Amino acid sequence: MRAMILDAPGGLDRIRLADVEDARPPAANEIRVRLKASCINYHDYGIASGRAPTEDGRILLADGAGIVETVGSEVTDFLPGDAVLTCIFPQWRSGPPQVSDFSQTPGDGVHGVACETFTASACLFTKVPRGYSMAEAATVTTAGVTAWRALLVNGPLQAGETVLVQGSGGVSLYALQIAKALGAKVIATSSSPEKLARLRELGADHVINYRDNPDWGRLAYEWNGGKGVDHIIDVGGPATLPQSIEAVKIGGHIAMIGLLGGLEATIPMIPIFAKQIRLQGCLNGSWQDQADLVEFLATQNIKPVLDRSFRLEELADAFRYEESGSHFGKIVIEI
Repeated sequence: MRAMILDAPGGLDRIRLADVEDARPPAANEIRVRLKASCINYHDYGIASGRAPTEDGRILLADGAGIVETVGSEVTDFLPGDAVLTCIFPQWRSGPPQVSDFSQTPGDGVHGVACETFTASACLFTKVPRGYSMAEAATVTTAGVTAWRALLVNGPLQAGETVLVQGSGGVSLYALQIAKALGAKVIATSSSPEKLARLRELGADHVINYRDNPDWGRLAYEWNGGKGVDHIIDVGGPATLPQSIEAVKIGGHIAMIGLLGGLEATIPMIPIFAKQIRLQGCLNGSWQDQADLVEFLATQNIKPVLDRSFRLEELADAFRYEESGSHFGKIVIEI
């Protein structure tokens, strides 16, 4: 089968199309899936670029949507023809966090889904949200589940509260739409007037251009009646955390889900103590979180925002497009 693999030590110029041995027949507890779509995330980019090294010859990408071809003799949850999604942490079934690494995550610790067929334990999969295309479904695993976990499990978000989302990446757009569906108010930030207009169209109640307003945290705090923001989806880490701390309310919640601003941070400690802030890392979610989100999406008028699609063999070009920062929503890989 065709697969996109990464030669060590990594780098976008070391991604290549290979003809690898087709997937073996599924074992008793496994299913074999004909993959139809994937998407790229910043974690995938970290692997592909070599910033987060993996094994030589790794098949890339974590998020996969496809159709079940064959099931093992002990599998009862899936049938041939079912539309399914991969999970990030198959070993984390439910409950509080139980993982701190990506050793069992497709495209990182094990082979990923940038290929035509994929055979793995049935525990790695959930169903696809009803009414979703394969391309739309492929965005659920990382972006959707991370937003869901940050807001609904770690929050937990309540109707009437205020959520601040940063930028127009997949997690932020899912968080915006989930928050609005649950009756929250949303503040969105971006440096692009065009993207701010699109965020308004998606339902943002208030938008702030952070390039024109470097002290955007204060503006967000004041917009909510001088009470601050209940929940913040922080994607920038060092680049955004000080302003997130400024924006959050007393006793508020900041979900740290990204490090787009790098790894080294100077954190203003006094406001964290003074405001009694809950600052919580969010590393995707459990199998149950994904199953709950799939059920939720089937009942809501929420669809992921898809930016551009690339063919499987164009994976390196898709990552280069991601590097440009011009995308709005998810970049899809068609398989």
